[in-house]
Amino acid sequence: MAPNALFLFSFLAMLLLLLRSTAAGHNYRDALRKSILFFEGQRSGKLPADQRLRWRHDSALHDGATAGVDLSGGYYDAGDNIKFGFPMAFTTTMLSWSVIDFEKSMGAELGNALKAVRWGTDYLLKATAKIGSGVVFVQVGDPYSDHNCWERPEDMDTLRTVFKIDGSHPGSDVAGETAAALAAASIVFRSRDPSYSTMLLNRAVAVFQFADKHRGAYSNSLHRAVCPFYCDVNGYQEVLMGRADYFASFKQNADGFICSTLPGISHPQVQYSPGGLIFKAGGSNMQHVTSLSFLLLAYSNYLSHANKVVPCGETSATPALLKHLAKRQVDYILGDNPLGMSYMVGYGARYPQRIHHRASSLPSVAAHPAHIGCKAGSRYYFSPNPNPNVLVGAVVGGPTNNTDSFPDSRPFFQQSEPTTYINAPLVGLLSFFSAHC
Repeated sequence: MAPNALFLFSFLAMLLLLLRSTAAGHNYRDALRKSILFFEGQRSGKLPADQRLRWRHDSALHDGATAGVDLSGGYYDAGDNIKFGFPMAFTTTMLSWSVIDFEKSMGAELGNALKAVRWGTDYLLKATAKIGSGVVFVQVGDPYSDHNCWERPEDMDTLRTVFKIDGSHPGSDVAGETAAALAAASIVFRSRDPSYSTMLLNRAVAVFQFADKHRGAYSNSLHRAVCPFYCDVNGYQEVLMGRADYFASFKQNADGFICSTLPGISHPQVQYSPGGLIFKAGGSNMQHVTSLSFLLLAYSNYLSHANKVVPCGETSATPALLKHLAKRQVDYILGDNPLGMSYMVGYGARYPQRIHHRASSLPSVAAHPAHIGCKAGSRYYFSPNPNPNVLVGAVVGGPTNNTDSFPDSRPFFQQSEPTTYINAPLVGLLSFFSAHC
């Protein structure tokens, strides 16, 4: 078979796999509701009266005290009890972007989405409150102390060390992402709460100026605290994924990246599993799936508005094709996969039962009021029983190899741990498909 014909055959074969759909379809509206509800399970600090996941309680109320500041609130980024500033900022950026682009599709869930954004920005305002003195707080909790325990956030007695960046210890990456989150949220609240929006925008400008003035990666300045958890691997010089990608100075790179995501095109960075899931080497693969799918959907919309397509050698990336590819990834997450299981907890008839998540896997305070110590939680970690508290809406790391296999087991954290930065892009995707499918 000639090379061109072979390419076309492989492209069409993979495309047919990715575009297939089930007769039953999915309840995207229900999945959207659950994907936003998940963030309430990740809340740190004093929980509000309208908290819906009632098995969670107040936690980490004195965060920041060792540094003389109030850093209570915000989100635990994953199944541990650390508050990492970088993923929290990215999460807030993507939640904001989801609202900005798809709020008209959110229906009754818009109010809950706004609450999820504000829970993040309220914390980021606290973390950047001393920007006038050249300080940004970027993490609360010692990861090694925390990872040595299996403990409910309500019981935490591990070190709540506060980490910061400043002129002598720069962190342009985390500061830049924080500025992006604040700026994006300022758009979300522009007409809803003008004074809050102005505060967010002013803080975003100040934090960005700090990032630009004191250049350097925070994984160098705070190596022990953030590596290997959230090291900066791309360099702080990377341009934030966003609308600017479409403009002339970025268009060539953006188009090239879009082409690299198409099935049947050999590319070392973006591959597909036999079942049709986007696969990138490393852990927590669903973070790549949801972020890349969101990008495909967003770029599709921009191409539609511009009445353009992206030429990709023998084929073209049309807006319709990009939407189909994004939808196929969402459908895989919700259950259209070789295992026939949903990777969103609480959605569908079959979903992960033993997720790598401390609060979910340990008895709630209501069920077990007594303190559960650092090592006392180990028996719950190794238990074969399902988690007692259902973290509704949590999307786990999912398959991390090209066989579409999944071990429903807490120790396999790369597959079974949920994160806020998996769910945040999914909110926008589910909003769109709930209104257009």
